[in-house]
Amino acid sequence: MSPGPDPLALPAFESLLPAMLADLEELVTRESPSADQAAVAAVARLVARQGARALGAEPEVLVVDGCTHLRWRLGRGPRRVLVVGHCDTVWPLGTLAELPWSVADGVVRGPGCFDMKAGLVLTFTALGRLRAAGVDLDGVTVLVTGDEELGSPSSAELIQAEAAGCAAAFVPEAAADGGALKTGRKGTSIYELLVTGRAAHAGLEPETGVNATVELAAQVLAIAALADPARGTTVTPTVLHSGTTTNTVPAAGRLSVDVRALTAAEQQRVDDGMRALPPHLPGARLELFGGVNRPPLEPADTAALFALARETAARLGLPEPAGVTVGGGSDGNLTTGAGVPTLDGLGAVGGGAHARDEHLVAAELPRRAALLAGLVSAVLVGTSALH
Repeated sequence: MSPGPDPLALPAFESLLPAMLADLEELVTRESPSADQAAVAAVARLVARQGARALGAEPEVLVVDGCTHLRWRLGRGPRRVLVVGHCDTVWPLGTLAELPWSVADGVVRGPGCFDMKAGLVLTFTALGRLRAAGVDLDGVTVLVTGDEELGSPSSAELIQAEAAGCAAAFVPEAAADGGALKTGRKGTSIYELLVTGRAAHAGLEPETGVNATVELAAQVLAIAALADPARGTTVTPTVLHSGTTTNTVPAAGRLSVDVRALTAAEQQRVDDGMRALPPHLPGARLELFGGVNRPPLEPADTAALFALARETAARLGLPEPAGVTVGGGSDGNLTTGAGVPTLDGLGAVGGGAHARDEHLVAAELPRRAALLAGLVSAVLVGTSALH
């Protein structure tokens, strides 16, 4: 008797596309802006139900600083594989009225569909298919967080703790252009600079004041000069506030700064520069808050898993994936910061993350699920040397 079809071959996943789209619609039509913890908790309940159905186990519900996260620890063996994603989005409540869920000509649209609710659906599809095929998922952890778009303030320590000791971490964030995997991500640092000056009447005696707006103007230029485009380092002053009334010398102000760097050395150079900023005006005082939010995900950290992804794609008959370095950060930066080999961008193929044209290609969902399933299976059975 000839063997039956491989249950992990691509056709097995393609047959699941209608169910994947139904699950994705359920998640996308439940809006979950990061700052609305009640909305995040509500979508987490849907994620929990979908995950429990696929994995045969209920998740632990972890509420940290009011934010809801979900964790599945499968089996009792040592942790070997971490799959980490998020259910929060950048879109405010009410966006669905303007950008409704739709599937037309094979393209799915809706707020959060690409970044990254589709990644959750294909994760559960991949692991559920492995389970149905009899693959032992002992050692797999799935972590779904609710604050990634805010920089993971309540989940960063949780992610790093779950990653510690794992052989691999997979991040089903949206793919780069054309479906490329994200083999590098810039590290992110976030700062807030507070300036304290001295108020005075702007018409009667402005010279007796210390103008926080003028001080901030000087600091903006000094901070922007820390950038190094040749090394891919961006230092971007963003939100600026100062002053109270038009006839008062501003006594205080604040500036937010976004930093992205390809290497830890560059991230540290900028951090040193930020902390060494001197006041420009006599009498002005500076206070700096913040620092490194996510370390870089460097290509050396992803090389072994990227090679495994290429081998897996070839075995499944999928196109050979490309690898690219991108400027945006993800929780993959945190797993690599914990010393764990990490591969990112395993999620949906499409575009428009954080933009009004957010979309994904429906036909790619089963292919991405098959790739993730193959990667998890390869690590679990020990067919790859990652260290």
